[in-house]
Amino acid sequence: MSGNTLSLEKAAAQIRSGKLSPVDLAKACLTRSEHVQAKANAFVTITADAALKSARQAEREIARGKYRGALHGIPVAVKDLCDMKGLPTTASSRVRYDHVARADSAVVERLHDAGAVIVGKTHTHEFAYGVITPTTRNPWDLDRIPGGSSGGSGAAVAAQAVFGALGTDTGGSIRIPASVCGTVGLKPTFGRVSRYGITSLSWSLDHAGPLTRRVRDAAVMLNALAGFDARDPGSADVGPADFLKGINRGVKGLKLGVPKNYFFDGIDGGVESAVRAAIDHLRKQGAKLVPVTLPMAELYMSVEFGLCLPEASAYHQDMLRERGDLYLEDVRTFLEVGELVAATDYIRALRVRELIKNAWAAMYRDIDALLAPTVPATAAKAGQETFRWSNGAEEPVTPAYVRTSCPANITGLPAITVPCGFVGGLPAGMQIIGRPYDEATVLRVAQAYESTTDWHERAPTL
Repeated sequence: MSGNTLSLEKAAAQIRSGKLSPVDLAKACLTRSEHVQAKANAFVTITADAALKSARQAEREIARGKYRGALHGIPVAVKDLCDMKGLPTTASSRVRYDHVARADSAVVERLHDAGAVIVGKTHTHEFAYGVITPTTRNPWDLDRIPGGSSGGSGAAVAAQAVFGALGTDTGGSIRIPASVCGTVGLKPTFGRVSRYGITSLSWSLDHAGPLTRRVRDAAVMLNALAGFDARDPGSADVGPADFLKGINRGVKGLKLGVPKNYFFDGIDGGVESAVRAAIDHLRKQGAKLVPVTLPMAELYMSVEFGLCLPEASAYHQDMLRERGDLYLEDVRTFLEVGELVAATDYIRALRVRELIKNAWAAMYRDIDALLAPTVPATAAKAGQETFRWSNGAEEPVTPAYVRTSCPANITGLPAITVPCGFVGGLPAGMQIIGRPYDEATVLRVAQAYESTTDWHERAPTL
């Protein structure tokens, strides 16, 4: 039995019991990865030799009784922003043609410590600066995008090439591809997971986290990834946590906020119906729905881009001058525009961000978590420039996807997307946003929904 269609937890249980060989599982995932690569181009590189070496080591250790935990012997992938010693970190860009990592990033260190088997590095929108990931296609429909910037990770997980993958999220780059590829995507609280050794897009907005097939699998990966790291100046020393603890408690008695503004202001009708049905499903499970008005909503996008544009341009300042001709046109344009943002405007964005964070904190005095669409539409077609909403209005693809995902980046709050239906054969996602460092409640709500629905059981055939 290959086992590559199991959930991460079920595969881990079979590995621990000896029913499933880590080597056989790695071989099955490598075979599937090659097939996915030929169809959807999810990977920058597939590290077959290193993966098999890690799998053999895991098999020997487990046979000797040295079981490290639920990731031991489990095939995963890493977004190609994360350094892996001895391998290029291309960030899916020609600009990085000569960059080879001298050491592992913190997240890769933690995966190695957990005994995970890394089968390859996945594509990102160039330097994570976009939501399309033009190198890669959506496994549900190869004429459509996988979202971004962690599009390769979303495609690889959805197509069952791996059990989980690392992503990064600056304006939705874990949740966007997870939603449009039909997977779970978890953006932890800012500072919960170290970004050391990860190519930065916008240091004050960047997060790292997992994309997985199941909610509990995301908790398993977060258990391995979370923790203080002094090498990341944004890392938070909040102590250890077991994110599986209490995850099956259900939602009875929880107060869940439902936005009266912003999130549903521009949205595809089918996606809105799917998300509202998911919200009502949680009500039927015993959650109390609380209508809320999101504070200062007209400023979210201004703050997101007011921070991201200049911070990204500062990071790329030298490379833009030395190798500017090697950037993709859309990314180079963003970087050039970012250099025109005045310091006073950047400082104003920082100040407004704090006002927004304080206003959201006040809102959370009355709710335990917020429910919303992850993105307002399913996967766009490759080359598609705009979405058209039911009121006749048009909105460019990138701002549309970022609009509903960026509030959790601005506030730094934990947010997860979970599959909640299909619209025209394409997956839609519901987003759950929680209080700071309360990933436990976010996971609890997501698990309550997933465990009583079957959307997560569907997978693309490719």
